Amino acid sequence: MLHLNIILTVTQPDDIGKVRELLAEQARLSRLEPGCAAFRVTQSNNDPALFFLYEEWTDQAKLDDHRQATAYTTIYAPQVLPLVTRVPHPSSLVG
Repeated sequence: MLHLNIILTVTQPDDIGKVRELLAEQARLSRLEPGCAAFRVTQSNNDPALFFLYEEWTDQAKLDDHRQATAYTTIYAPQVLPLVTRVPHPSSLVG
């Protein structure tokens, strides 16, 4: 199982609502993909410009497929990434 934690910071305050809507749709579509065990998006209560993506994929091949699928190619890469800074944290499950 692959675990990904990604921190996104919206660079312009006026884009926060748009990014929130885009990420909600991306999460919905991603959860439908084969190999997606979990895909959650949360928004910080302390700083609305901060979003956290938590993803679990069954294996690297399914994650690679995700990066070619609709949620990634039509929403995340072209619409979300230009509006945010991104810090990925591939992670290992501790407990």
